[in-house]
Amino acid sequence: MRGAWAAEALATLSLAWPLVVTNLTQGALAFTDVVMMGWLGPDALAAGALATNLHFTFLIFTIGLVTATAPLMAIEIGRRRNSVRDVRRSVRQGLWVAITISVPIWIVLWNGESILLAIGQEPALAAEASRYLRTLQWGILPFLGYVILRNFISALERPRAAILVGGSAVIVNAGLVYTFMFGPFGLPALGLPGAGIGTSFTHLFMFCGMAAVVSFDRRFRRYQLFGRFWRPDWARYRDLWRLGLPIGVTLAFEVTIFTVSAFLMGLLNAESLAAYQIAIQIATLAFMVPLGLGMAATVRVGRAYGRGDIAGIGRAGWTAFALAMTFAIATATTMLLAGRPLVGMFLAHDEPANQAVVGLAMSFVIYAGLFQFFDAGQVVAAGMLRGLGDTRVPMIFAGIGYWGVGFTLGALLGFATPLAGAGIWIGLATGLAAVGIPLTLRWSRRDRLGLTTRPPPDVHA
Repeated sequence: MRGAWAAEALATLSLAWPLVVTNLTQGALAFTDVVMMGWLGPDALAAGALATNLHFTFLIFTIGLVTATAPLMAIEIGRRRNSVRDVRRSVRQGLWVAITISVPIWIVLWNGESILLAIGQEPALAAEASRYLRTLQWGILPFLGYVILRNFISALERPRAAILVGGSAVIVNAGLVYTFMFGPFGLPALGLPGAGIGTSFTHLFMFCGMAAVVSFDRRFRRYQLFGRFWRPDWARYRDLWRLGLPIGVTLAFEVTIFTVSAFLMGLLNAESLAAYQIAIQIATLAFMVPLGLGMAATVRVGRAYGRGDIAGIGRAGWTAFALAMTFAIATATTMLLAGRPLVGMFLAHDEPANQAVVGLAMSFVIYAGLFQFFDAGQVVAAGMLRGLGDTRVPMIFAGIGYWGVGFTLGALLGFATPLAGAGIWIGLATGLAAVGIPLTLRWSRRDRLGLTTRPPPDVHA
């Protein structure tokens, strides 16, 4: 028994660490952008925060939609290890879903200034944020394509190729964003819109890189993922929407609470908004590790579920959960003890103009450290349940926890008490707990609820 758990831990880590590195490289893209925005000044950082949060709200929903490809492929491979046709169907129709959803989102984000003004943001910041959004939005479709192809190689438990693409993207993004933002060598300095241009081209680079990997690598090319791409497969297309829509809504509930928190900070003052953006970037980078473990849990649980291994399902889920909690101890300790140097990566402590933002950011990092356990727990538990195809009830938990509990408490403490920005962070932490605890309890009762004994979805339909 002990050997089986050790083997599962090794398998989970083997699958998770390339996903974690890939997630960290993706987080590094946003991290790089925010750092360079800080070089433009606090106002640019605040405008960039508005645009980034609005953009990410829609992006994460679409990522949730196409994430449905992961459990479908994992369950199918667990059932038939050498399956080709049905795995290819999921990839192709995932790309169709990505195209379908990108068009309306482009239209909405093009009108980002009106949205920001409607929710009470400062006109000058809203205008600058809109200019950034109109260049950033075009990277959504290629990024979704990259996510789908990454899900494909992860379901095959060969995710290391994504490291090369993601690592190269960090370098490419830094160079492009700096070039377009600041205009070296006599080129025009475009400011925030230049950051959007650079990031969009980087996302295109990531998709093309992954497309090259799956097309030419001998381990993947037999799937011929792009052959006859234009042929519809409406049954699989509907399956992806049925499974992916609750995932997308769940992720949207989570991200929008952070997005709205940014907007609430903006209603307090620009300093609180800029400080929030710094603290949330630090928390987001830390989040990439449990996110990767959650993705690995989806694959490991899904494959065990596909082959009907009840004991294997439990080992796969609890192993990923234990690894995530161990990591949360390290990140919480770092944020609680090293807030000053962490904030110093974004803004110089000795600049008089930065003092207000630096002080707030250091206090916000402390709150971010306090919710590390709940944040890690909820994302891994959701990934575990996703491997069983359980997406609708977690969506309900997310709606109640993030909005019924987290938003209500954060708004009350932020605007009806002297806590201000700190109160909003307390609401975030409470919302994460209100989601993570029920998800973990649902996983612990999975056998009694019949989640592991019901037949896996018929992906051959």
